[in-house]
Amino acid sequence: MFRTIISFGFRIILWGLAAAGLATLLLAGLIATPLRPLPELASISEARKFVDYSNLPALERYEGNDGTALFYRHYRPAQPATDRVAIVVHGSSGSSGTTIHALSAALLQHGVQTYAVDIRGHGSSGARGDIGYVGQLEDDLARLVAVIRQDNPTAPLTLIGHSSGGGFALRIAGSPIQNLFDRTILLAPYLGYDAPTTRPDSGGWARADIPRIVGLLALSKLGITCCDHLPVVAFAVPPNSTSRLVSSYSETLRSNFGSHADFRTDLAAARKPITVFSGSADELMDASKYESALRGVSPSVKVRLLDGINHMAIVADPRAVSVIADDVVKSEVSSR
Repeated sequence: MFRTIISFGFRIILWGLAAAGLATLLLAGLIATPLRPLPELASISEARKFVDYSNLPALERYEGNDGTALFYRHYRPAQPATDRVAIVVHGSSGSSGTTIHALSAALLQHGVQTYAVDIRGHGSSGARGDIGYVGQLEDDLARLVAVIRQDNPTAPLTLIGHSSGGGFALRIAGSPIQNLFDRTILLAPYLGYDAPTTRPDSGGWARADIPRIVGLLALSKLGITCCDHLPVVAFAVPPNSTSRLVSSYSETLRSNFGSHADFRTDLAAARKPITVFSGSADELMDASKYESALRGVSPSVKVRLLDGINHMAIVADPRAVSVIADDVVKSEVSSR
């Protein structure tokens, strides 16, 4: 009897080890899948050609909590026509000095003091395509607001984000630091791969390594995050553009630079006004579905659709950026 119990227990241990080994091999196989690059998406690249960069401000520096040098561009009106201040957050792969400069310049022309940020992992801020931990981008943004408040202690502050930066702005709008801002503007926001507003593969702009992401998420459930700095998303950037664009994101950056997995949790937690602008010709997002996707929250989200505007034109076309800048100046802001 005793010998039978020992034998049975030994078999259970062997089966457990075999299952653990099989699971380890499966996860290793998933994580080892290579991230395939994407061909350039012309509609994204071509927008840059129509932006005047002659008035691009120089980069200015501030520090993250870990001492890393982070950067922004300060658009200072010679004679401020309003008391409004805005922080502008670029989309995936970009920086403060790429196409979104057209929007920042339009805000300047409307008398809005504007800070366009290089989100950590982009431009000149930190290591390209990666960050230290999920939540670090919120910490960085709070540090930037502290810098802004040294010179503008009471000015109404608007957070503006484009594409993935719009998803991140929504994340902030529902976060513990939401009260740093009076309102939030989302420009063609990316709300997640399975959001009703997202076209397949984001219209050819992004390719996710799903097996690797699944493997990393499985490891994360076990408390193992050592591989989260591997690249998991590739972008359709032009060849030889890595001096100004980010070609891929690590799992850590992917998880932080955008809304939470279910964007509705961010919406439900938001207490300040949110406005969405998108273009009817957006090739990455299905702009016609923003209204229904964002319905049923309080305070309600305002959605404005601009005719004939595509994904990058929302931050580059003079017609679009003028409408957005005018909204920043004229809309009421919430009380603190």
